[in-house]
Amino acid sequence: MNLTLDGVTGGYGSKTVVHDVSFSLQPGEVVCLLGANGCGKTTLFKMILRLMRPASGCVRLGGEDIAGWDQRRLACSFGYVPQMHTPPFAFLVRDIVLMARAAHLSPFASPGKADERIANEALEYLGILRLASARYTEISGGERQLVLIARALAQQAQWLILDEPAASLDLANQIKVMRAIAELAKTGLGVLMTTHMPEHAFLHASRVALMSQGRILALDAPAMALTEKTLEKAYGVRVRVVEIDPPSGTRMVVPNLL
Repeated sequence: MNLTLDGVTGGYGSKTVVHDVSFSLQPGEVVCLLGANGCGKTTLFKMILRLMRPASGCVRLGGEDIAGWDQRRLACSFGYVPQMHTPPFAFLVRDIVLMARAAHLSPFASPGKADERIANEALEYLGILRLASARYTEISGGERQLVLIARALAQQAQWLILDEPAASLDLANQIKVMRAIAELAKTGLGVLMTTHMPEHAFLHASRVALMSQGRILALDAPAMALTEKTLEKAYGVRVRVVEIDPPSGTRMVVPNLL
């Protein structure tokens, strides 16, 4: 089901942070949301996830406004992966992933064999089943991000909403996490993620939504949305977009030192 934002506007008290944002996303897409700190990315995410209500406009899934949905229906529709997560207890990795099954259980019910199978399959799909019995607090940052993605996958939601999933990770773990996200999209899941790395968008995004001052500045394929002109307008610095592999069209962004 398509995820559609229609004139979404909102903020905090009398301060409007997001202004009249409209776009539609399709299952199987990886859409990267980029923009400077404070441009409204997180606020927009909160309204998509209904952690806060838009002042005007609406978020629709499959053509239906989600404003009146109950928490269970929302949890079956959106899987959320935060930028950072520090658990209060040293849960086992398998238990972290099993928590996602709460959206499919009746009140006071416990996960059963079918839920355990789904959790194990999510871990295996991401190549981290070996971590199932490890303590979440004792694995690396990259492994934690993969566990959180596995949890969202076990939730069996239609859309994955990821807030800077590769932030603070070393190069190897960035590659591992971004490849996992791209592979999940190929299964038909819709992915909307924020990133501060234009290179991630060039490599993996179907489309890019570039935000500036709470508005969508550009929404297009990465090569069309992330130009030297739009990036300078969004971030206030001069950059060069360099094509490093012409056959594939791979690009990277570097400072313009001239």
